[in-house]
Amino acid sequence: MRPETIEKYISIYKNGLLEDIIPFWLRHSVDHEYGGFMFALDRDGTVIDTDKSVWLHGRFVWTLATLYNEVEQNPLWLELAEHGAKFLTDHCIDNDGRMFFLMDRQGNPLRKRRYVFSESFGAIGFAALYKAGGNKKYRELAVSMFDIYRIYGNTPGLITPKFTEHRKMKGLGHPMIGMATAQELRKNLGDDTFTKYIDEWIDEIREDFMNRDFRAVMETVGPNGEFLEHFDGRTLNPGHGIEGAWFILEEARIRNNDPKLIETGVTMLDWMWEIGRDKEYGGLLYFRDVKGLPVQEYWHDMKFWWPHNEAVIATLMAFELTGDEKCAKWHEMVHEWAFGHFPDKEYGEWYGYLHRDGRLSVPLKGNHWKGPFHVPRMYLTAWKTLERIRDMNKGV
Repeated sequence: MRPETIEKYISIYKNGLLEDIIPFWLRHSVDHEYGGFMFALDRDGTVIDTDKSVWLHGRFVWTLATLYNEVEQNPLWLELAEHGAKFLTDHCIDNDGRMFFLMDRQGNPLRKRRYVFSESFGAIGFAALYKAGGNKKYRELAVSMFDIYRIYGNTPGLITPKFTEHRKMKGLGHPMIGMATAQELRKNLGDDTFTKYIDEWIDEIREDFMNRDFRAVMETVGPNGEFLEHFDGRTLNPGHGIEGAWFILEEARIRNNDPKLIETGVTMLDWMWEIGRDKEYGGLLYFRDVKGLPVQEYWHDMKFWWPHNEAVIATLMAFELTGDEKCAKWHEMVHEWAFGHFPDKEYGEWYGYLHRDGRLSVPLKGNHWKGPFHVPRMYLTAWKTLERIRDMNKGV
């Protein structure tokens, strides 16, 4: 990657984050009347649904506090991170210590899910806010939410009711998100004891979800990593595999470029790039069948925002750690396709959902799943990765 190319990308990611993405959400999502944020936004930022996603609150608290910790100690970012955390602590934690999934605007619970991803994103938000402001309450909440995530995710019957256990399965999401959550808590709480959980979840991904016969990162397997011959067992989510790849590559970097972790992360990226890339229209497909059979999900060939965010990060990290120009080329390919289709040049931020050929499916900027997390995380992580690559090339 040429020095002028690196500088071009740094400018795109840094300026896009600070001048487009974050300002869009600060202008339109803050609920000054009832607290927290409203994420369901039309193209121009108009609120089109006032219900409030709990896991997006944890994610936005993380985004704002991380910007405060790693970019600039902007008091507005810290104030709004506290604003979101207050809504979470005032309204979103049930009597059993678990978090709800969806609230109404005033903070009354609407839905609670069996899975524990609200807790994982609450944990990273609270941990980043603890580092930013030093309030021990948030440290305690981060650890509590992580413990709930870990215990519920590893205890049969707590999440999946017994009457559904005749088909025993486990998904990639639990070890992958668990690993990333532990990484954030280790960093922001200054506690290396979280490394043991990272190791356990990496081992689980490597042993149970990386299928070398199919050269694929499986999305759903049996309890011991068995291949499952049905729709769920065959369905792959390339974006998830690529996201997990960069989590492991980041761990490799933290551990002084650990070669075994680099090999694992790069292999995951290689497999899922080959499986997920749309060779006809460009970009990444959402679902694929590992045997090439028809996929049951009708949106399987759409282009969603977040897999492209993850691929931008993963290809850059792979290039940073290996120096392989193939990875730089892949970054250029996914960057050019994503930035040529997802950003809204008139109103800012990114569209979330495109048809296979890149045509817009729906113009909304946010809902109960899309909010200020994957896009800003991509801009920030890509920016900082490129700065490391630039400094490495200069011998700094």
